[in-house]
Amino acid sequence: MSVTTDARPTLGSTNVLIVDDHDLVAMSLALCLRSEGMHAQRHAARSRDGILTAVATLVPGVVLLDLDLGHGPDGEPIDGITLVAGLCRSGWRVIVLSATTDDARIGRALDAGALACVSKTAALPVLVTAIRRATQGLHVMHPERRRYYVMKYQQAQAQAHVVERRLARLTDRERAVLEQLARGRRAQSIAEEFRVSLATTRTQIRAVLQKLEVNGQLEAVALLNDHRRATRGA
Repeated sequence: MSVTTDARPTLGSTNVLIVDDHDLVAMSLALCLRSEGMHAQRHAARSRDGILTAVATLVPGVVLLDLDLGHGPDGEPIDGITLVAGLCRSGWRVIVLSATTDDARIGRALDAGALACVSKTAALPVLVTAIRRATQGLHVMHPERRRYYVMKYQQAQAQAHVVERRLARLTDRERAVLEQLARGRRAQSIAEEFRVSLATTRTQIRAVLQKLEVNGQLEAVALLNDHRRATRGA
């Protein structure tokens, strides 16, 4: 476990846990919050299960959660959004503290139960106010702003479903061709990979473009990559 315990909590203080993969950033923030009289600790994110195990040993309070938590032991990205619902169920009040500018991603975290999102570029008093309001059970984010982010997430979800239906139209070979295009392979190289004629591969590429309802290979690849980002961790 990597939760620090070097700070002495004041009577009646609330645990403030900082979950971030950047140790220096997390420790510096913990020191700043302690100077404000808060019982702040940090957890150096190393794996999703490790984070959930660590928080289970603490009295729930407010958790400052980064969304981009590096990579786990298996090399896969640790998406903080996938932790929000579990943290909320355990009694933690979640404030997303992230540098992301992806409105739909922020909305997804809020929809999962996070109270608010505070930018990492925000001034310390802004963050301190958010933590204190969360501790007091008050609104941390203006309801209209919260609805805006959740709406952006819902719109992204609707678009993801549309793309999912288009991708489902592809045959296994057409999906494999699309995957090769996404890796930057050209038609001739793909034909050699699958041991078919160049004409066959070009026919398959045209079928991919038609079924995805796009005008070119770059647009098809962008559609696939955007879909993967939108559904990551879902």
